Amino acid sequence: MKILVINGPNLNFLGIREKGIYGSHNFEYLLTMLEEKANEENITIETYQSNIEGEIIDRIQKAYYDQVDGIIINPGAYTHYSYAIRDALASITVPKIEVHISNVHQREEFRHVSVTAPVCTGQIVGLGLHGYLLAVDAIQRIYMDTLEHKN
Repeated sequence: MKILVINGPNLNFLGIREKGIYGSHNFEYLLTMLEEKANEENITIETYQSNIEGEIIDRIQKAYYDQVDGIIINPGAYTHYSYAIRDALASITVPKIEVHISNVHQREEFRHVSVTAPVCTGQIVGLGLHGYLLAVDAIQRIYMDTLEHKN
């Protein structure tokens, strides 16, 4: 099983920016956490981060050709206005889980709306970095359920 984790703008600044909202663990901690999860589950987790909208779209499209089994995405601020990322996600039929470290519904009004969530399988918010691990579990479960229905 191959899962792609895409992180959008400013996520590379974890542990530096707004620690009261995003916590004190840095981006490297997140990557290590995902690598350990991949080893535990005997799966492949590829991580990707970009602050540039077009690069995120390119990576989503590349996921199709890479034949990933699922995508976990934290689009950062693009969540709230990038119809281009939304359309790229809509074009990929694998399970997609949107993750947000903070509870966006308890924050500023503009963060309450996600244009990307409607084309994702599910959304995890407010559980810190642990939300990424839950998203891996969810994609594995969805993938296994899909296989069972095919047999």
